[in-house]
Formats: sequence, C-alpha cells, structure tokens
Amino acid sequence: MTLTEAMVKEAALGWFEQLGYAAFPGPQVAPGEPAAERESFSDVVLVGRLREAIRQLNPAIPDDAREEALRKLLRLATPSLMQTNRVFHRLLREGVTVEYPRPDGSIAGDHVRLVDFTAVAANDWLVVNQFSVSDGQHNRRPDLLVFLNGLPLGLIELKNAASEGATIWSAYAQLQTYKAEIPSLLQYNAALVVSDGLQARIGSLTANQEWFKLWRSIDGETEAPTSALELETLIRGVFEPQRFLDLLQHFIVFEEDPDSDALHKIIAGYHQFHAVNAAVEETVRASGMGSVARSEGGPAGRPPRRRGVAHPGQWQELLDALLCRPHRAPSGDAEPHPGGTHRSQRPRRPALRAVPALRRPPRPNARAGRQSRTPARATQPGQWRRCVHHDPEVHAGKGRSDARAECPAEHRGDRR
Repeated sequence: MTLTEAMVKEAALGWFEQLGYAAFPGPQVAPGEPAAERESFSDVVLVGRLREAIRQLNPAIPDDAREEALRKLLRLATPSLMQTNRVFHRLLREGVTVEYPRPDGSIAGDHVRLVDFTAVAANDWLVVNQFSVSDGQHNRRPDLLVFLNGLPLGLIELKNAASEGATIWSAYAQLQTYKAEIPSLLQYNAALVVSDGLQARIGSLTANQEWFKLWRSIDGETEAPTSALELETLIRGVFEPQRFLDLLQHFIVFEEDPDSDALHKIIAGYHQFHAVNAAVEETVRASGMGSVARSEGGPAGRPPRRRGVAHPGQWQELLDALLCRPHRAPSGDAEPHPGGTHRSQRPRRPALRAVPALRRPPRPNARAGRQSRTPARATQPGQWRRCVHHDPEVHAGKGRSDARAECPAEHRGDRR
C-alpha cells in the first residue's frame, strides 16, 4: 500500500486526539461557517478561545483589564518577525502586564496569564487540519496547526513520501515560504515540524536545515525503536500536553550573535530536555523538597514541576552546564537591577555547585576489643597519622621528626 499525505495527516490527527487534543478540519472553523471561529482568513488567533482562557485563568482581574491584555496580544506586530516572536514568547511565559483601578482609587499592576503551566486541564488544546491564512496578497494553507488556548504555537508541514522528489526538506522549503508570505501566523509560533510521514524533524523559526533535529524519545526513559515512525515519536514526545508546557516555559531561548547581531531562537533537543528534567527531579528528591512541593498542590497529586527550584534564567544556566558551554543570558530578557546595574552585568551564581561532603563522626564501637577505623590514624603500630605533611614525595629526604614538625598542631599525635 502506498503511503499518501492524506494518510499521514489522518494518522497525525489520531495521535493528537489520543493525547487529549480536539481535532477539527480547517473549513469547519473558517469564516462564514456555522461553527466559524474567525471573522476573516487574516485572523490567525482563535479569539473566542483565547478570551475564554484569559477569563478562566485570571478571575480576580477586571474585565476591562483582561480585554486590554487581549488587545495588546493581537497587536504585537513589529518590523521584524523574530523580534515580534520574542516579545510574544515572553508574554506567553510571564503574562501580559496590565493596570486597573482598585476600589480605593489606587492603581494596581498585574499580569494576565495566557497559559496555566501547572495544570494541563486548565488549558484548551486543539489541532486543526488545513487552516487557510491570508496575509496581504498571499494565501496559504498549512497542513496542521497546534493551538493552545487559541494561540497557534505549533506548525506541522507534511509532504508525500511516495511523491518523487518530495522530502522533508521540501516541507522545510515550504516553511520558508510561509515566513516570507504569511508572517502574521508565525509571529505566535513556538515550534516548527517537517515530515514526509517516515522522517520527521523539529526546529525553530531561525533554524536552518542542520538544526532541524530528530526527537528520538517519547518519555526520556528509552529511545524509540528504529521501526517506529519518527513523526509519531515526535508528536507524542513533544506535544504531549505536560511536556509541551515544559518546553514552552523552560526550553526555548533567544540569543543574539555578538558578531552579526542576528537573533537566534533555540529549542532544546530531546536529550537536553529529558536530561535537565531528570537532573531537577533528582535534585528535588535529594533535597527533600518533594514533600513541600506536593503540599503546595499539583495535578493528580503530582508536585508542581520546578516550583521553588529555579526560575527560567537558572534553567538556561543548568542547560548550559549540562552542555558544557559558557552561559550567556538571553538577549532582551534581562531586567534592570533596583540599584541600577543591569542583571546581565551582575555577578552570577552558578546554577550547579559542588556540595562539600560532610564528615561523619566515628560510630561507637559495638564489639569489645575492636577499634573504630578512621582515616586519620594509621593501622600499624609505630606510624604517625598520615596527612599531606607526611607524604613521602613532599618530604623526600627529610627525617620523620622534620616532617612531623611541619604538620599543623591538630595533625600531631602520639604513637599508637
């Protein structure tokens, strides 16, 4: 049986539905339809879903302030697609700043949350097939769009593996066309995926072909077998709701090239994603913070991930440490210090520190006539306690009394 693009789309939609997403065909939500969720084909955000998510996630903020946050989000356009995307990503992660009057007449400042990163079920998950977009004179129809609370965060472009000359890089070339012709859609994008049904790669808006990478593991415990479809592994591994929330909040950064001033968007690879999560979970377990996190509440009894462990900047430091590369604060994300010094110019504490081992006192001897073994004393009668001052290489040619004289007072002792 020949694998067709339509078959790949149907399979992908089925995998998303198994992950808890609703799946709609694009024409069903198109303008003019009974179930339309857009006023025009130039609308790339499903405003009704986003407005409802903002209302549910921010019940204490007045309606006018919530509407102001929505207007800010829909008017992000800047001369640069990448600058707009960076601004949006920060709002997605931190919320939209708003002000509103209190009952006493004072002005309150607050942040309107767009996503609940701690509770999967508090968000709206949707994937749409064949979502037509108009931008200026151009009309395009991406294959699959992944929406979170009405925001188009994921784009999957498919090609027919059976078609001669069609490869995943044909899909990559199509993404470059989207960037040039319908940038209004991609200003909200978090991740791009290309696939021909057999192979699949994930990358960012600025990634070239070299940096569109495989996602080899679903849960991080084992790599997917070679017989598994790469697209299925990628969808289940990246777009599983909790993992996708983690990726959005902690594993996407922006950096500026100091030589060319080019802005780069970086998405962690599957090994980095799972290694950091495993390291933090082990840190929480070893430090005893797990019970504290559980007392703060979490979905289905699960401790909120990384609460009280690290802020997003520290996550980048931890990722850099695992990659053995020097850390650079993401450009544009640094905040001014109250004292006037820019955060990126202040001394940083390393995210990973060596913890000195604690020396335990000798245990009481449970057996009569048996002496406790300690590293400070020799095991043979007539020997001094060994330390660096008794190292034969250090004191070559010196007598024992001379070497003993150079020892610190606390290292001197009687013969056993």
